[in-house]
Amino acid sequence: MPTELTWLGHSAFRVESPGGERIYVDPFLTGNPKTPDGEREPERCDLILLTHGHGDHLGDTVSIHQRFGCPVVAQVELRGWLTTNGVADDGGAHSMNKGGTIEVAGVNVTLTHANHSSSTPDGTYAGESCGFVLELEDGFTLYFAGDTNVFGDLSLIGRIYQPDVAVIPIGDHFTMGPREAAVALELLGVVRCVPCHWGTFGLLTGTPDALRELAPPGVEVLSPEPGEPLAF
Repeated sequence: MPTELTWLGHSAFRVESPGGERIYVDPFLTGNPKTPDGEREPERCDLILLTHGHGDHLGDTVSIHQRFGCPVVAQVELRGWLTTNGVADDGGAHSMNKGGTIEVAGVNVTLTHANHSSSTPDGTYAGESCGFVLELEDGFTLYFAGDTNVFGDLSLIGRIYQPDVAVIPIGDHFTMGPREAAVALELLGVVRCVPCHWGTFGLLTGTPDALRELAPPGVEVLSPEPGEPLAF
């Protein structure tokens, strides 16, 4: 079974792993103007990964967890807030911090650095914003940068984890725009990327075409429509 990556608008993604696991990353579905109507109610979920606590990333996490009982992996302060707000206490098994790796739902999840802020919708401090490296059952590796600007240690993420695909924000204003994203791709050394955090709201002006004009030679910028799966 190939890896399938589906952009659900903004920074929300669904991953279908080779082992049949269904993983949601930053599941902002309800209230997301770019999420197709047929994608707002997941049929199942085996794992949720959260990069940080802002509402446009936290999204439907609590309701999806309560419906399916799936694990929720997040940075330790955010995971603690979730435990007091409707996500079952798992004894800290899925509370992580940067550099840590856990195996959950048959895949390896590593928390990485990101440059951004993090708080929950009620204003609670939620630790630091993070990215994820997701290594699937067959070794295929996805890097989700989360909300961030460009920073030099992206080269370490590329060196250590060698992601097959990088998912990076390009919208500008709240995250890096195409100019910084192009440098991020150079630092990561990836050959394929999927832009996110663009086109959702008027302030987010970066586009995949702008990134293509600036991206390093040989980097493929994939820009599916929301709900259109990419198979690897």
